[in-house]
Amino acid sequence: MSSLSIVPVAGRIGAEISGVRLGGDLPPGVLAEIRLALLGHKVVFFRGQDHLDEQSQVAFARLLGEPTAAHPTVPSLDGNGHILDLDYRNGHKVDRWHTDVTFVDRPPLASVLRAITVPAAGGDTLWANTVTAYEHLPAALRALLDQLRAVHTNQYDYGRVATADDPDRARKYAEVFASTVFETEHPVVRVHPETGERSILLGDFAKRLAGFTAHDSAALIRLIQEHVTEVENTVRWRWSPGDVAIWDNRATQHRVVHDFGDRPRRLHRVTIAGEVPVGVDGRPSTVLTGDAAAYSPIAA
Repeated sequence: MSSLSIVPVAGRIGAEISGVRLGGDLPPGVLAEIRLALLGHKVVFFRGQDHLDEQSQVAFARLLGEPTAAHPTVPSLDGNGHILDLDYRNGHKVDRWHTDVTFVDRPPLASVLRAITVPAAGGDTLWANTVTAYEHLPAALRALLDQLRAVHTNQYDYGRVATADDPDRARKYAEVFASTVFETEHPVVRVHPETGERSILLGDFAKRLAGFTAHDSAALIRLIQEHVTEVENTVRWRWSPGDVAIWDNRATQHRVVHDFGDRPRRLHRVTIAGEVPVGVDGRPSTVLTGDAAAYSPIAA
């Protein structure tokens, strides 16, 4: 009989798992249950994992697959290059819906995020289920999306710098983030390699739809994103130090709620190498600019 308790947090996405101490020594049966819960709920949460440090977080992440480098352009925190230090005070402000690192041809399979320091209130993270978002679209719109492809890039929107809380710090971060330009064409609807579900692959790195004008691209992307982020498709997590969240990056988008002013908020992220997305028509994503081989292998 399982020792895990898996309790849904919202109707369409998210579950809290208790009864487990995360680490690199998890029994295979427990790991299999966590994997199954992740596929079903898209994001899973663990409270009270205060024993984890950088090394044990990476060790646990390795059980899920091969860790990527921390980021294609942003330096890592740890010596082995796997931990991205998400510290708001360093200019990291992710306040728009996105799927991680979709500007490369092999976005991560999953992310493991651990809370180090969080505000007493505010600084929650939201996730959206891109599978249920697709499933609840009108049939005609699903049929259209199945045919579309979108260009994703890390070229920074410098118009956002001027409105940042600290423009100088934001500008420096933007320069690092886009120090090497990546651009990839992805299917707007990808087929999940494990579940066979169809999910919407867009988010803030998607800049235009292939074959459409800039005006029409913006309008269509905005329309689709509004469906993805409908509250029925989302879950909201209020962090405590020691919390861990794992999400299926192939079936979700997420964003931070920036309602915590200048109070410290710091989390550490490890990402797991993913596959090249494949569309409904069987066509894989294609690289337009940049080589991501140093960031991540392609998962088998």
